[in-house]
Amino acid sequence: MQKPFAFRLLPFTSKVAFCFLLFAFSSSCWFNPNMQTPGQSYLQGEWQQDSVTNQKQLLSYSLYHIKFSCDSFFMSIHSFSKVDNGVDTCMRSGQWMEYTRGVYVQTNDTLHLKGQFANADFTIKDDKGCFRSGDYAEDFKMSKRSDSLIRFVSLTNVIPIDARLIKRTTCHPKPL
Repeated sequence: MQKPFAFRLLPFTSKVAFCFLLFAFSSSCWFNPNMQTPGQSYLQGEWQQDSVTNQKQLLSYSLYHIKFSCDSFFMSIHSFSKVDNGVDTCMRSGQWMEYTRGVYVQTNDTLHLKGQFANADFTIKDDKGCFRSGDYAEDFKMSKRSDSLIRFVSLTNVIPIDARLIKRTTCHPKPL
């Protein structure tokens, strides 16, 4: 018995459908730009958090230094802890530094940071060192207090970051 023509085409239809879907979705893809985007002009520069409200009463807290350069950010996180973790060479008497770098996008009042944990020179950190490594992603609600003071409220942390502008810079997009 000979199979009808439609049955002989069945193996090819799945390939055709796959190719059609691949083309349909790939047409919405785009290449990464060749140049940095300018980012938010009011953020350009270096921002420093000097203290945390009631930090003497807290068991642990972090202070942030954030540099925005065009659409990129470079962040230093200086953490403090009164919790004794025993013999831990990473914590160095309850103080340690972490670094992260990446790109940011602002959507309305939310700042989305996405990047990687880094070494002190902002090269990508491997997973063999102390503390966190790999991907970094954080979202902050932002409120501008003045031209030189911004409050970042993390969506995952209860302690806000009140950062003051310590150095204003201008974005000069660089080729990627």
